[in-house]
Amino acid sequence: MRLLYCGDIMGRPGRDAVVTYVPQLRRDLGLDFVVACGENAAHGFGITAAICQSLYDAGVDVITLGNHAWDQREIISYISAEPRLLRPLNYPPEAPGRGLGLYTTAKGRRVIVVQVMCRLFMDPLDDPFRALDGCLEQHPLRDAADAIIVDVHGEATSEKGALAHVADGRASMVVGSHSHIPTADARIMPGGTAFQTDAGMCGPFDSVIGMKKHTATQRFVTKMPTDRLEPADGEGTLCGFYVETDDRTGLALRAEPVRMGGILMPAMP
Repeated sequence: MRLLYCGDIMGRPGRDAVVTYVPQLRRDLGLDFVVACGENAAHGFGITAAICQSLYDAGVDVITLGNHAWDQREIISYISAEPRLLRPLNYPPEAPGRGLGLYTTAKGRRVIVVQVMCRLFMDPLDDPFRALDGCLEQHPLRDAADAIIVDVHGEATSEKGALAHVADGRASMVVGSHSHIPTADARIMPGGTAFQTDAGMCGPFDSVIGMKKHTATQRFVTKMPTDRLEPADGEGTLCGFYVETDDRTGLALRAEPVRMGGILMPAMP
């Protein structure tokens, strides 16, 4: 199976990059399934139902969220009835929506997508290690699904790497989100799980992690309140993680970064 994960979509430049390049990537790479992190898609803060639909129309199969899940209040009611939109699995059980979904591709293959959120420098949610381990125990690869995609939403690279080791051999791919910076460690782990610590963002890189650089820089320089942070302008780069899996085992055969558009050096499988 051929899978693509698109990193955090930052504002309109990120949405434009996904809408522009995902149809091309689906065609050129013969993609079976596409996941994108949409928690910053609405001007940097959350996502709306209309934006979700535009991403589905462009060829995104599932959208994950993160710590900005509820920034747009309309999504609270929308997520309960939309199985293609996932929030972190380790949110309190009272939170609306779900953190895991089982989907079927056009070719009849079963794909599980799950997102967990880390705790270092993040909100003190339920234990992501226990949540992920229990999820993979209940949904074994090949028995429950032909591929399992794990989105690890977190600040600390160490925590994301540790979660990947928990999932190694039990998931097709583990990929990090949240930091907005693509890491140079795309690889297949010893147990056969593809891993990249952070896919990076789909957004404008002439910025500070997607936000207008002057306002963001002034916060560091002056240590004073500034105007509200806003997404930077300019052409966005689509940053993603491409994985091919073995149809017999569900484990990874190939794992490579994807970068298209904008100012970053291009990368294609």
